[in-house]
Amino acid sequence: MRKAPDVLGAWIDNPDMSRILLADDDRALCDLLAEYLRRESYEVDVVHDGEAALERLRDPALRPDLLILDVMMPGRDGLETLRELRVQYRLPVIMLSARGEPVDRVVGLELGADDYLSKPCLPRELLARVRAQLRRSAPATSGTLQVGELVLYPGERRASIGDCELALTGAEFQLLQALAQRAGELVDKAVLTRLALGRELERFDRSIDVHVSRLRHKLAEASADAPRIDAVRGAGYVLVVAP
Repeated sequence: MRKAPDVLGAWIDNPDMSRILLADDDRALCDLLAEYLRRESYEVDVVHDGEAALERLRDPALRPDLLILDVMMPGRDGLETLRELRVQYRLPVIMLSARGEPVDRVVGLELGADDYLSKPCLPRELLARVRAQLRRSAPATSGTLQVGELVLYPGERRASIGDCELALTGAEFQLLQALAQRAGELVDKAVLTRLALGRELERFDRSIDVHVSRLRHKLAEASADAPRIDAVRGAGYVLVVAP
């Protein structure tokens, strides 16, 4: 995120100066959304294909704080772009798609998207999602949180198990932190959706389930002694420390 001086001259975080990259081949929609977000004091760059989006990410001077990525684009589509960028970058990604099918949403989340919106979407709703993701990617308090072999570093937004650092997206880190802070307790999906995604749980919304599935895989891959995430059918999830 960009920084802005306060009245005393110290540097403080200013989420309203965050840089957003909008990647969508619908130029009319890009103009509409970019103008709306700029009125909300965001710095917005626009590209129209996946390769151009990746080029922006490779340049530290142009790298955004958040990416809004359309699924259907010519050449390298949004899903392929997301798959490639997640190898190296952890910035928040909100997917946009004219195909609102649940399977498309699940695929995007499984590839590492933090949130997903179907087109057409209201600019105001997109703005709310942007603000939620930027709040959750902002530097948190210092210190550590340990649950069994799992150690979280909120100030650095990273987590590790032993010598193995977990490659987590912003949403995954928020979700894991929410569970770790309540280790051994059942946390319902509505609460996890608010804490990890910054929005309310929607009907037929499987976003948290997909993020939990990815987290389970990463925890198990890191160590057999990692805490596990158990599901309570129809209720929520609980982080359980391995004996």
